[in-house]
Order: sequence, then structure tokens, then C-alpha cells
Amino acid sequence: MQLDTHPVLEGRRVTLRQAHSGDVEARLRLGNDPDILEMFGVSRDAVRPPTPESAARWVQKLIDHPRAWVIEADRLIGEVRLDRIDMQDRRASLAVGILDPECLGKGLGTEATMLVLGHAFGGLKLHRISIRVLAFNTRAIRSYQKCGFLIEGREREAAFVNGQWHDDIIMGLLEHEFADFPGVASIGNR
Repeated sequence: MQLDTHPVLEGRRVTLRQAHSGDVEARLRLGNDPDILEMFGVSRDAVRPPTPESAARWVQKLIDHPRAWVIEADRLIGEVRLDRIDMQDRRASLAVGILDPECLGKGLGTEATMLVLGHAFGGLKLHRISIRVLAFNTRAIRSYQKCGFLIEGREREAAFVNGQWHDDIIMGLLEHEFADFPGVASIGNR
């Protein structure tokens, strides 16, 4: 039996669902906030407004991805993905992006992360999830720590952003750490 690759994951304030062609307009409305994109490693001078074509490519990339969801909180606000899934070693990497500046700092990314972790460890039976984040992205680091991720290391001068080298922080979470983490019982679908 094949698992549903895009199950809808519902939390208290966010819903994670598969992208569809109707999301192109919502992606266009989000724009490309330079403060947000900088946290993803994009230099400010490289930020351009989205075009209908770039919004359609963003949506199609999520549609084609076997474990990617749009994040909704009354409207589309971002994306979350499980990348590089390795079923032999039962591991994957996580990518989360809140693209709406009005939704930052409200715990929505943390809730989305917890939903995907519940799916990864519960539904997919993965053992390990890793994430890399720019060292200056302290908001994201705090969010991942709230979900149980531990800092495992630092990759020095791994990203060139705004004319300067920056370190990446490597974080990881194991299935038994997640199962024992406070708050796991309160997440939505697994």
C-alpha cells in the first residue's frame, strides 16, 4: 500500500495542503519581502518582485514535490517541505518558509513544523530530521528549538549574503527526542 504523499495536515491555526494551480495569484500577492528572503540566504540586491511566471514555477515546484505543502492560515502564507528523504537511513531534511511578513513571530511556522514532524516520525516512520539555517536567522533557530531541534554544529562561511560570508547552523531531531518532547501530544494529524 502506498502512503498518500500529500496528506492534509491540520493544526489549530494552520493547515498544510498540497499546492494547486489556483495558488499562483496568492503567491503573487505575497510578494518577495527583502527581510524574509535575506533569512533564506538571498542578498537584498538580488530581490525582485515576483512575476506571474515565477509564481507559477514556485507553485509547480511544490506540486511536483512528493512531500511539500503550502501553509495556510486563512490564506496562503508559505511553504514547508521534507527534502532528500532517504528511506534506507530513515532520514530527511526540512525546509520551512513563512513568506507573509504579517505572519512572522506568531508561532505559525512552529506549528507548521510540528505538523510535518508528526507526519515524518509518525506516518513515514523516519528516524532523523535535519535542518540548516543561517546563523543570523535567530527567529528560525528559536522556532526549531521550540520543536525540539538541537544544534549539532556550524558550517563556517557557508553562505555569501549581502557581500559577506555567514555561517550555517546545523540542527537535528531524532524520533525518540520528538516523541518525548513536551507539546507533541497537542499537535494535529500525524
